[in-house]
Amino acid sequence: MTDTLSDEFSLNKKSGKDFTKIERIHLIAVCGTAMGALACALREMGFDVTGSDQAVYPPMSDFLAAKGIEVAEGFAKENLAHRPDLVIVGNAVPQTHPEAEEMTRLGLDFCSMPQAVNRFLADGKKALVITGTHGKTTTSSLLAWILYEANLDPSFMIGGILKDFDSNYRIGKGEFIVIEGDEYDTAFFDKGPKFLHYDPFMAVLTSIEFDHADIFADIDHIKNTFDAFVSKISPSSTLLAFDADENVGELVRNRACQVIRYGKSSDSFWRLGEVSIEPPRTRFEVTKTGSLFGTFETHLVGEHNLLNALSVIAIADQMGIPIGDIERALETFQGVRRRQEVRGETRGITVMDDFAHHPTAVRETIRAVKPFYPEGRLIAVFEPRTNSSMRKIFQDVYPPSFDSADLICIRKPSRLDKIPPDERFSSEKLVQDLRDRGKAAHHFSDTESIIDFLTAEARTGDVVLVMSNGGFDNIHDRLLENGRWQGARGEGLMGDRRLAD
Repeated sequence: MTDTLSDEFSLNKKSGKDFTKIERIHLIAVCGTAMGALACALREMGFDVTGSDQAVYPPMSDFLAAKGIEVAEGFAKENLAHRPDLVIVGNAVPQTHPEAEEMTRLGLDFCSMPQAVNRFLADGKKALVITGTHGKTTTSSLLAWILYEANLDPSFMIGGILKDFDSNYRIGKGEFIVIEGDEYDTAFFDKGPKFLHYDPFMAVLTSIEFDHADIFADIDHIKNTFDAFVSKISPSSTLLAFDADENVGELVRNRACQVIRYGKSSDSFWRLGEVSIEPPRTRFEVTKTGSLFGTFETHLVGEHNLLNALSVIAIADQMGIPIGDIERALETFQGVRRRQEVRGETRGITVMDDFAHHPTAVRETIRAVKPFYPEGRLIAVFEPRTNSSMRKIFQDVYPPSFDSADLICIRKPSRLDKIPPDERFSSEKLVQDLRDRGKAAHHFSDTESIIDFLTAEARTGDVVLVMSNGGFDNIHDRLLENGRWQGARGEGLMGDRRLAD
């Protein structure tokens, strides 16, 4: 590995301690998805782990408590009174943070989340790093499942909960670790992207689009960030690159590493062939160097997910995994929570949860889901919540993303106060633009109003597709438990019930 503990931590070492004798580790902002997973992994490895965060609440609080991790409610310098051997600092923690200041005052050793992953989880393993604006979580999760099904006992650190493992991390004894490579910044003392800390044995680049407007100025800024990642890939390593993304195409030309293209282009090494939608499954063909490689079945929906699967099939074949293992894994893969996840059905109305927030993700998610519910309407419910979607940079890009939806509900962003007035997204304008396109669209100031509207409007056979990167005021469960449904006719085939995970 390029970034060993001794090399990376030399910038952050204050105490002169022997890092082989670390026992106590504290994580600042421990309740984030990645930080929480890291805390649990370290606890599982035998370290004495503590953490702190604001507004500690389920499910992460329960998850950490079940692992025996003590979490302090709120941030305070007293949380470091036990003088841990190492402090891991979350990327949202500023230098002026009370625990960051106390860490510095006490001269404690510290590092970032990816540095810790490198040292404690990835050290000595071959890293399979999945990058790109879209599809990282699903691609990483499917790859981890294929490795597991092939008896390779993988480790992984992924930004979503894999249903097959009920976890977003795993400590395996095998030689491979799957890492979701995030382009977001690392820490207050390292403003570079997280994925630059990893040395990939193999990597995937799914797409490059503008996102994360709070830290990236424009698309060129993002392209430069991905360029830095691709430039550092070793000549002995392999990069799988999507063939239909112009930005990706520009970055992978004339690289020292082996570059393998995948997608739908006739001249790509790996190509998606014929696709047949047979709810609840999708059958698809894969060609390799122009010849049929195999026909696969999956519960994943949408062409974008089939392309994600294609990149994983390519990696698995490159690693020598038998096609039978690949087929079995694709057939049995249960997916990732919050990615086209059916949360339940009530009175024949399906409630689905998805993480989509970028215009491209919204478009592809709606297009993917609609063919699987041909008997009813697709009702798209969207909460602009990210730092990018709450800004007007995508204001004129969003409308065509909803073209495949039958009915559209747009919530007013709940955190617009964080955005300068002249940069704010307008849900009212989006709805007017959608109506100008002939779409049935409505905007709402709060979640309760959306629930009232849907319980009166939704009918048996409809699917309510909720898209947000946050909890959306628990709208999914509130819809499933709501006894006020008026539009549904009868109870449908399943009656009122929530689907088990």
